Amino acid sequence: FSYVSLCSSSFIAIKNVTLNNPKELPIATNGQIFPWDRMRLPKTISPLHYDLTIHPNLTTLNFTGVVRIQLDVLEDTSTIILHAKQMQISGALLLAPDGVKPLQVLEYPRFHQLSLLSDSVLTKGRKYEVQLVFAANLSDSFHGFYKSSYRTSTGEVRVLASTQFEATFARGAFPCFDEPAFKANFTVRIIREPRHIAVSNMPKVKTVELPGGLLEDHFDTTVKMSTYLLAYIVSDFQSVSKTTQHGVKITVYAVREKIDQTAFALDAAVKLLDFYDDYFDIPYPLPKQDLAAIPDFQSGAMENWGLTTYRETGLLFDPEKSSVSDKQGIAKVIAHELAHQWFGNLVTMEWWNDLWLNEGFAKFMEFISLDITYPELHVDDFFLGKCFEAMEVDSLSSSHPVSTPVENPTQIQEMFDDVSYDKGACILNMLRDFLTPEAFEIGIIRYLKRYSYQNTVNSHLWDSLTNVSDVNLSSVSFCKWYSGDELDVKAIMDTWTLQEGFPLVTVEVRGREVWLSQERFLKTDDPSLIDGFLWQIPLTYMTSASNTIHRFLLKTKRDVLYLPEEVDWVKFNVDMSGYYMVHYAGEGWNSIIRLLQHNHTALTSNDRASLIHDIFQLVSIGKVRLDTALELSLYLSRETEVMAVTQGFGELVPLYKLMEKRDMAALENQMKGYIVDLFRELIDRQKWTDSGSVSERVLRSYLLLFACVRNYAPCVTKATQLFNKWKDSDGNMSLPVDITMAVFVIGARTPEGWDFLFEKYRHSLQMSVKSRMKHIQVIEKEMLILSSSICRMMEQSLHGEVMKTQDLPDVVVSVSKNPRGYKLAWDFLRTHWHTLIKKLVSPSLIYFSFLGYTICVFNSLTEETGSEMRCIQQTYETIEDNIRWMDTNLPLLQAWLNKHSHRAVHEDL
Repeated sequence: FSYVSLCSSSFIAIKNVTLNNPKELPIATNGQIFPWDRMRLPKTISPLHYDLTIHPNLTTLNFTGVVRIQLDVLEDTSTIILHAKQMQISGALLLAPDGVKPLQVLEYPRFHQLSLLSDSVLTKGRKYEVQLVFAANLSDSFHGFYKSSYRTSTGEVRVLASTQFEATFARGAFPCFDEPAFKANFTVRIIREPRHIAVSNMPKVKTVELPGGLLEDHFDTTVKMSTYLLAYIVSDFQSVSKTTQHGVKITVYAVREKIDQTAFALDAAVKLLDFYDDYFDIPYPLPKQDLAAIPDFQSGAMENWGLTTYRETGLLFDPEKSSVSDKQGIAKVIAHELAHQWFGNLVTMEWWNDLWLNEGFAKFMEFISLDITYPELHVDDFFLGKCFEAMEVDSLSSSHPVSTPVENPTQIQEMFDDVSYDKGACILNMLRDFLTPEAFEIGIIRYLKRYSYQNTVNSHLWDSLTNVSDVNLSSVSFCKWYSGDELDVKAIMDTWTLQEGFPLVTVEVRGREVWLSQERFLKTDDPSLIDGFLWQIPLTYMTSASNTIHRFLLKTKRDVLYLPEEVDWVKFNVDMSGYYMVHYAGEGWNSIIRLLQHNHTALTSNDRASLIHDIFQLVSIGKVRLDTALELSLYLSRETEVMAVTQGFGELVPLYKLMEKRDMAALENQMKGYIVDLFRELIDRQKWTDSGSVSERVLRSYLLLFACVRNYAPCVTKATQLFNKWKDSDGNMSLPVDITMAVFVIGARTPEGWDFLFEKYRHSLQMSVKSRMKHIQVIEKEMLILSSSICRMMEQSLHGEVMKTQDLPDVVVSVSKNPRGYKLAWDFLRTHWHTLIKKLVSPSLIYFSFLGYTICVFNSLTEETGSEMRCIQQTYETIEDNIRWMDTNLPLLQAWLNKHSHRAVHEDL
């Protein structure tokens, strides 16, 4: 370091820190007082441009670099505060108009901050540059600038380096202003060996030869963007390319031996980027868009501008070995990341509290874009599941508003959850239905154009969507949902984004009157937590007398609707376009049950799925008796649609899971038998082939897997025959993709079969096949027999051998779900917790999966190791909810199952 004495203004800054927080002064690593005491950076200086040179050494696994940052001084100051994490700064210079001057460097690791102290004042309105030379190790986790590796078919291990900067990890790769509002342009140079290639956000403009046989790639300057969107990769990847109709070059990168699995991703990216270009009416601003399959990648994918990165399972597709679910999943993740090029990259939330403006929109646009570009994938059949998943978390008192204050990196990381993604998407879908799709599209285009290359908050979006009816909508007929008041989108949507939870609407039909009331749906025995919540709810409903969808905006706690005539039934939240649940009071549920039993197709599949979901969730808060919900479930014996069937499983299977943990074998088996009987005819109709639509094929795979896991004899016999034939062919026989999970789960029941699957897993290059094998190997019932193999698999995942560390959360969670395996998973988690924290940053997925088996470790956690994580609170709440449910409903369940079994026997006679 070059050190200079502190100037008087720096002493003033320190004095201010002392006065503001006399109890705890921030102390730099050299013992001096650090002149800034807040997590967020000051607004005195803003970066304009980064000139960044990076040299990763893939042999020594470290990197060096130089960054020059052009600064705009917004207030007179002699202190520059920016971010850097776990790196050595060997020199810091101020490049001022009056010459080059050294800067003193102070480090404050607690907030990952550097202070650059100048002996002269940086004057407001002037431009300066600072230069920092730095070095660090490549991260051995999955964030920052990190090491990845893969094994070739010949067993050779090859190393690459890649970036993952969202949300707060750019600071681990180079000194920077690592907050989303500090947008700037970036010019990147990467030094590499000739055997590697380098890619970054922008196209390469030239390569320069350096002494020692090294090459330096120069990349074009980026558009103005946030630090978390910068990306670069040094690897030996191969690539394939195409050009969109709008002239954008699309390139997919992967390891050499898997490049033949990139065709679908390439075609999908071309089609989807063209779609977004037209839909948003804003040309994609970069000349190229790369998609890279990274062998080690913790997230599903990342939207770096111009260089999106993916797990290999999120990008690679083999038409012969991958399932339709794989194809649908890959299409969705590509659609998500490319939507981010507008929502998130072009227009970025000002701070992480509004992450949903990025993620909720991208999740929502997955379904909008694929419904048009790939209608054969039937993604609309699965959107409802996202809302149910969000409600599961949002029904707990430990949930959070879609837009909620966050400050430190742990809190920021926790925002990447079902509330930001799935609830965000669902309330956008509700708003689109409310405004009409045409008006909604006009509003979001207005939003994107108005705030391009800027940062936004919630209100900017609502302003852009308000008064869309004033725009010339040509043929669009904009419908006001209520008379009198002018449409105020902000007033409506603030109730959905600024308070946690969601409403339960209670409906009671009294002749021609429909009495409505709203309250928060909350799984708690504390009624005080329900008070004080009020939503503006866009209600939709239809009745037995009319197929017309009626609309009403409920703005108060209670209201009354008037029907033109008396009806047999009424169904609210048509197609579940709204993010709320409905309770049919009085005779309401009985009328719905009669309808489903006699004419279930009078309602759409989404309507039927939402009724199944709502009635079983209402049992958990005591609004509906369990036997009433079970009576409704009887209609499922005639159900054939994927969303309704899977939701039926989703509500019934957790009931016997509760009994597994209490060793209530008789009642558990009774419940399992009921579910098998309920779907027996549908299971028997399934063909062991790959025929049918996407939704039919997804349903087939689901049903046959369930039937085999539950030992349904016809399925077990068929799966055993197929597995033996496949094993005898040394895995070369072609199995129908849709049935492989069912076949593998039966084959894995013996040590010999498990070992055979594991060997095939080790050597397979098809990522979707590996994914299916991975799940099967850890869910099999006879876990006690296979415990040593399971433990070996988890250990190998921890060290990245055979199974990637990125897959470890899935492995541990799957093991924990097995009643004979949770102890193995718990012992592993307890032993390796600190290693997991280091590698996975915030392994909340593992936390939440253990529910009843984690309390003792939670009590021993510190703030650094996750004691304040929201998922811990969610776990406590879920445990308490399960206990209440069991105490209340076990006698009802036993009595109903006894009655049903007696009825079934009588009917058979």
